[in-house]
Order: sequence, then structure tokens, then C-alpha cells
Amino acid sequence: MEKLEKKKKFDYKWVIIALCFLTVFVTLGFCSSTQQYFIEPVTEHLNISRTSFSIITFVRYVVVSIVNFFFGSLIVKFGPKKLIFAGFLSLAISMLIFTFAGNIFIFYLGAAFLGLGFAWTGTSMIGYVVNIWSKENRGTIMGAILCANGLGGAIAMRIVSKIISSQIHNPSYKAAYFIISIILIISGLLILILFKDKPKNFECEMEKPAKKKGRGQVWTGIEFSETKKKPYFYLTLICVFLAGLSITGVNTISKPHMSGAGLDINYIDLVMSLHSIALAGFKFLTGFIYDKCGLRITSAICSVTGVVVMLCFAFISNTTTGMILAMTYGIFSSLTLPLETVMLPIYANDLFGEKSFGKVVGLLSTACCAGIAIGSPLTNICFDLLGSYQLSLIICAILMALSIIILQFVIKSANKVKKQIELEESLKIESENN
Repeated sequence: MEKLEKKKKFDYKWVIIALCFLTVFVTLGFCSSTQQYFIEPVTEHLNISRTSFSIITFVRYVVVSIVNFFFGSLIVKFGPKKLIFAGFLSLAISMLIFTFAGNIFIFYLGAAFLGLGFAWTGTSMIGYVVNIWSKENRGTIMGAILCANGLGGAIAMRIVSKIISSQIHNPSYKAAYFIISIILIISGLLILILFKDKPKNFECEMEKPAKKKGRGQVWTGIEFSETKKKPYFYLTLICVFLAGLSITGVNTISKPHMSGAGLDINYIDLVMSLHSIALAGFKFLTGFIYDKCGLRITSAICSVTGVVVMLCFAFISNTTTGMILAMTYGIFSSLTLPLETVMLPIYANDLFGEKSFGKVVGLLSTACCAGIAIGSPLTNICFDLLGSYQLSLIICAILMALSIIILQFVIKSANKVKKQIELEESLKIESENN
């Protein structure tokens, strides 16, 4: 009877995973994936340059970088539930500011709240929650949760595109921002009602050994005081910074780049929708591949794909070949985006271990966001100076290739440290048993 009762007992972990899925679906789907749909209507309405508008992205990620720098301290003091709800509230405030903003400087204020919201609902937070609630197959679970970005983006982009293209409101982009704010408030209330910071008997559960060993198995790791002394820690930050810069530098201008190449708006919408759908599948696949094949293979697949599709995208045109290149980018660039999301907690766990996870994942997110903050303005400066995004796309591909090279040295160095620590632990266990 006791065994039967245990089998029937519902694991609240799945509610938490569902809430994390909802968080990513709404926040990244509606507040991030849709932002390029606002570039043209907002710049035309306010009569400003695209570089000025891209500073919104810069402000957003600067704030995310600063807040994530203190992620470890904040999460210990307030816990995930309060921070996630505060994140939803901040995002809703940012959308309302965008709705009523009459000039670009008010948009920058909204961007600060946008950054605050993403700092508390983004990859660092999801990685931390998964780390607490699940001990096994973390890569697969992270991938499954973060695929909500693609699904949410696919739906959100269709909704926002329809609202902006309609002439019911003038300017119509304001109605889109307002509707997103309502969705955020409702979702935030669900988090407030249903979310729990940690499972019952949390300490006991964490002490249990994992049932299954795979390439993505977690390890005890090194203390953060030791992590700071490792040269490969700083190289990891540089690698993540370059990836964030190059990926977002391209991703945030994909729609206007296709428009500038003369592609039909309906075809562009199709490319963007398939991009989001592919993103959902590839984020899950990235986590699954990591659990089965390990860090080196997973990161190589994502990174090399990024270099290839960026170069393809640089040469799109309103021809059959150009349309094929655009579609190739739309689908397979989704395989590169996990480097900014799924892979950050994976890097923290695999390279540095459990002991320093909280602080390392926050700092990796800070480095990634710093790169993202610079990427979008750089590509838009190229457009304002040259009238084309082509050169900036080639530069981003080169930077991505550089990050691949750096990462190989990082993985090699981390594996040496990991083997040494595992050897010391096994010798210690043997001596205690004897």
C-alpha cells in the first residue's frame, strides 16, 4: 500500500516546470521575439534613426548585465518566486511605458524596466529553478522549457504583425504594446499563486545520487573563490560575450534586412514564423544532445551552424537563390540561439560545477548580455553609415568563429580540472572505506 501511495503522489516539480515554460513563452515570446516588428513603425512615427531605436536593446541588456552581476546575492535574499513576479511586473511596466511614450528618451526608460524584467525571468533564473527542482537530465529539461521561446514567438509575432499592419489604431504599434502588458500581468499573477521556491525536504533530495549517468552529468565542482583564479573562467566570459554580440547583432535586424533586400512581406512573415517554430525544436534538441553527447559536440553544432547561416544571410536578395538563403537562415539560425540561453547554465554546471553554479551562471549571463547590448547598435550603425547590413553580418560571422576557437581551449582546461577533482574525491572515498 505504501508503494502504491508513493506512485500516486503527484510531483510538484512538473507544476514548476510548466510555470517556467509559461514564463519563457510569455516573456521571451512576446517581449523579445516581437521587438524587430516595432523597428519600422516606431522609427517612422517618431522620425528617428534605427541606431537611436537600437539603443533600446543596448539599455535593456546593460541593465540585465548589471542586475545579473548580483544574481547570486539576490536569489539567496529574496528567492525565485518574488524575483520572477517582480520580473513580470517590470516587463508589464515597460510595455505600458512604450505604449504611451511620445519620444525616444521615454522609450529608453521603458528599456530599463525591460532589462530589469528579463534579469529576473530569463535564463539565469530558469537555470537556477531547474537546478533546485530537478537533479537529472537538466539539459533536456532546460531545452524543453526554453523551447517555449520559439512557440511563444511564433504566436506573438503573428498577433503583433496583424495588430501593427491594421489601421484601427494610429499608431497601431501602441495597441500591440498595451495588449502584451495585459498578458504579462495575468501571467505574473499565476506565478504569484502557484510558484514554490523549493521542494519539501530539498536538502535531503539534493544529497541523493543521480539515478542515471550521462555525458551531461553534474559534478561537485569548485568553489567560486577558486573559479576566479582559473584563466579559462575569463576566457569563458569572453567566448559567451562574443557569441551574444554576433548572434543578437544578426537576429535583431533579420526582418529589416530581408525587407531591405526586397523580399515580400508575406514571405518574410513565413520565414520569421518558421524561425520561431524551429527555435522551439532546436532548444529542446540542444539540451537533449548535451545530455547524450556532452558539451564539446553540442557547442560545436550550435556555433558552426551560426557561422554558416550568418554568411548565407549576408548575401540574400529578391531572387530564388536569395529567398532560399533567407529561409536557410530563418530555420537554422534557431540552432545557434541556444548559445545565449540553454547553454549558459550548461556551461556553468559542466565547466565549473555545483559549488559555484549560482554566481557563475549570473556572470555568464552578464557577459552574454553585455555582448547583446553592443551587437544591435553595431549592426544598425553599419546600416546608417553604409545603407546595408551586409558588412555587419560578415563581421558577426567572424566573431562567432573566434568564439568557437576560444571555447575549445576552455573545454580542454575545464576537463583537466574536473578529472583531477574526481580523482581526489574517489581517493578520499577509498581511504574512508578502508
